Amino acid sequence: MTRLATEVVQSSQQPRGPRRVAWARSPQALIMYGYVLLAFYVTIQLWVDPASRAQNGDVSDVDQANWFMRYTATAIEHFRLPALITTAMNAPHGVNLMWNTSLLLPGIILAPVTLLAGTQVALTVLLVISFAGSAAAMFYVLRRWQASILAAALGGFLYGFSPALINTGVGHYSLVVAILPPLMIDRLLRMVTGRGSPVRNGLWLGLMAAAQFFISEELLVDAAIAAVILLIALGLSRPREVLARLRPLLIGLGTGVVIALVLCARGLWVQFHGVAPKTAAATVTILYNGRLTNLGTWPYAFITPSDTVLLHSSGTAWSAAHYPQPTPEYLAYLGIFLIVVLLAAIIYYWRNLYIRVAGITCIVLEWFGLGAKPMVPGSHTLPSFLLPWQFVQHLPVVSGMVPDRLCILADAGAAAVLAFALDLSRREGSWFAKNFKNGARVATGVAIVALLPVFPAPYGVGSTIPQPAGWDSTFQSLHVTATDRVLLAPYPWGGEAQVMRWQADNNNPRTMIGGMFIAPGVAGRDGRAGRATYTDNPLALYINALYAGQYKTTLVPTQAQVRASLAAMKPNDVVAVTSLSTPLGQYLELLFGPPTVHHASVLGWKLKPGQVIG
Repeated sequence: MTRLATEVVQSSQQPRGPRRVAWARSPQALIMYGYVLLAFYVTIQLWVDPASRAQNGDVSDVDQANWFMRYTATAIEHFRLPALITTAMNAPHGVNLMWNTSLLLPGIILAPVTLLAGTQVALTVLLVISFAGSAAAMFYVLRRWQASILAAALGGFLYGFSPALINTGVGHYSLVVAILPPLMIDRLLRMVTGRGSPVRNGLWLGLMAAAQFFISEELLVDAAIAAVILLIALGLSRPREVLARLRPLLIGLGTGVVIALVLCARGLWVQFHGVAPKTAAATVTILYNGRLTNLGTWPYAFITPSDTVLLHSSGTAWSAAHYPQPTPEYLAYLGIFLIVVLLAAIIYYWRNLYIRVAGITCIVLEWFGLGAKPMVPGSHTLPSFLLPWQFVQHLPVVSGMVPDRLCILADAGAAAVLAFALDLSRREGSWFAKNFKNGARVATGVAIVALLPVFPAPYGVGSTIPQPAGWDSTFQSLHVTATDRVLLAPYPWGGEAQVMRWQADNNNPRTMIGGMFIAPGVAGRDGRAGRATYTDNPLALYINALYAGQYKTTLVPTQAQVRASLAAMKPNDVVAVTSLSTPLGQYLELLFGPPTVHHASVLGWKLKPGQVIG
C-alpha cells in the first residue's frame, strides 16, 4: 500500500506536458484518431466541395437544416440566443422551433463555422463530430464498465458508425448527434449500481438531458425508453440488489429531473403552452414514392444492406432502393452474420449480467422499432399482434415519434453485447480457448468479420441547387428590411425546400412567407413540411404549378382567392425566380404590375400599402 501511494504521488507530481504527450500516444488516443479518420472517410466526397455538396437521399431535410443553422448563427452574430418562436419563417404566423428539428444547440456551437464558411460546411463538420463523437462516447462507457481497449474500440465503432447512424446522417442531423445517450445511460447505471455519489451522477444526468433536449427531443425520449427497458431487465435479473439501491437511485433521478427542468423550463413552456401534447406532434405516416406508409422497420431491412455500407451487391442495393421509406429511415440493418453472433453471445453468456441486460434492451428496442399496426392498410409485413409499439403509440408526445429510430439505441445495446462477449471469449477457459489453438485471436477474428458487413461506404453526394443569379442584388435593390415579409416564387414548403437553402446562403430574405416546418396541432400529414400553410393557399399552389410547368392541371385561383391568400400572408415584397417571358412571370405581372427590379434570373416587386391586386 505504501509503495502504491508513493507511485500515485509521484505520478501526480509529473508535469502536465509529458502526461499529455504520453496520452496522445496511448492506444486510447490512437482509437480516437481512428474514429475521426473514419468519420472523414464517410464524408470524404462532401469535403471535395463542402460548400455546395450534400448527401444523396434526403435533399429537402438537408435544405431545411441549412436554414436552421443560418437562423441560429444570425442570432449568435447579434450576441443573443435564438428565439424559440420566430416569424423569420412562415410570416406573419411564425414557427414554434421547439416542435421542429431546429438544431439549436449544435447551431450555437457551430455558429463560428457557419458565419465563416457557410451552412453546408457547418453541417458537414457536424457529421464528422457526430460519428466520431458517438463512437468515442460508446468507447468511454464500455471502458468505464471494464471492457478491454480492443473490445471497447469495436463496440464504439459499431455504435458510432452503425448503418442506423450513417443512414440517419443522410438528412436527419439532429438525430445523428448521438453522443449523449450512452453517457446518460452510463450515469443512470452508476446510480443503480452504487458507483459514485447519486447527487453528482444526477447532476451530470440532468445537464446532459438538458443539452440533449436542445439537440433532439426525439432522441432524448428514445434514450428514456431504452433506459426504462434496461432498468426493467436489470430489476428482473437482480431484484434484491436493485431494491437495495432504490433510495440512491431516486435521489439521483430527482436531482437530474430538477436540473433538467430548470434548464429546459423556458423551452417546455414555449413548446406546450396552449398546445395539447396529444395532438401537437405531426403524424408518422408519410407519402413516399407515391405511397402512404408508416415509419417502422420492415423485417427484411435487418439483413439487406443499403448502398451506405461498403459490402453490398447490385441486387441488395436494388432491394434497399425500393424500400417503402426514404434512406434516413432504413435503420435496422446489421447483417445475418452479426445478428447470429449477437444472438449466440446472448444465449451462451446469458448468466453474465452485462450481456443479458444489454441483449434484452437491444432486442426489445428493435422489436419496438418495427412500428405499430398500420394506420394505412398494407404498410407493414407483420400481424398487428406482433407489434407492441401499437400499445404506446397514442401516448402524448410519443404519438409523434418515429419508432424505427429506436434502432440507434438498439445498436448501442448491440455494441455492449459484442464488447463484453468478446472479452469473455478471449479469456482462458472460454469456448474458443478450448476449441482453438489461438482461441483469443479466433474470437477477435470472428468479431471483426461480423462487423465487416456494417463497415460504411463514403456518402454518395450531389451538387446542391445553387442560389439563382441576381437573388441577393434583388433584395438589395428592393431595400428589403429585416421585418419585411417576402412572398417568394417558388413558394417554399417541403416540395420546394431549395428556397430555404437560397435564403440560408446570405440570409436573404430575413423574413420569409411559407417554409418547411412542423406545425403543432394541425391534424394529419398537414402538420409536416409546411403543408398547413401551403395546401390551403390557392395562390401558393398555383405559383408553384407555374414554376414547375404543371399549371395546365392546376386550377387558376379566383380573384377572391388571391385576395384572401394575400390578406393572410401580408407580403411587403414579392421576389420570383423567373422572367417576364414565362407563364409565372406573366401571371405575377398581371397581379402586381411591372416588376420594380429585374436582376439576372430574378424579378422583384415592392408592394405599396393598400395596393390593389389586378
